Amino acid sequence: MTRVALIDDHESVRLGLEAACARDGSFDVVFAGTCVADYVAWRREAQAAPADVVVLDLALGDGATVTDNVQRLICDGSPVLVHSVADRPAAIREALAAGAAGIVRKSARIDEVIAALGHVARGEPLDNVEWASAVEGDRAFADAQLAAREREVMRLYATGLPLKMVAQRLGISYSTAKENIARVRIKYVEVGRPAPTKVDLLRRAMEDGIVPEEHGGG
Repeated sequence: MTRVALIDDHESVRLGLEAACARDGSFDVVFAGTCVADYVAWRREAQAAPADVVVLDLALGDGATVTDNVQRLICDGSPVLVHSVADRPAAIREALAAGAAGIVRKSARIDEVIAALGHVARGEPLDNVEWASAVEGDRAFADAQLAAREREVMRLYATGLPLKMVAQRLGISYSTAKENIARVRIKYVEVGRPAPTKVDLLRRAMEDGIVPEEHGGG
């Protein structure tokens, strides 16, 4: 039996998914609630194992960001299936960047949702049309509009150089190098691609062709 957690702040959606899982017979809904924090608190109090898959709405009303929610669930031990109206491509791409396994639209047939649950629970890729169109359709996401100096600072810093050495290599002050990295992070946040850590900056640099893909192995 696949253990499922449902996180959506619309009760009707939760009830509908719970009923569908019960009808299918392969899924056991162990938690249904309105936010990730409540799920994590429930799991700790109940000393329950992480769900085999968490179905997550992106537009929750508790103020948590998409990245925070997805990463918190993944760190807690569960893969994430985004269940969304899919009208915010930047939020969907942010969920992908944070590690979500895939997306299924709220307008999808219930059998498609159930099939997606099975794929994600088994660790299989969920490369559906909704996911691809939401990502590819967001041209603003694809370009953070980095200046040449910002790209160069990012390239050196993301591939391992300490910021002081980056500054020395480029013949600029440490404070200037630091300001460039700060601006890079702000620009990526603005297009829905946050990069709070050095590892995240390396991912963005590889995604945008600033750094060759082979650096990902390090």
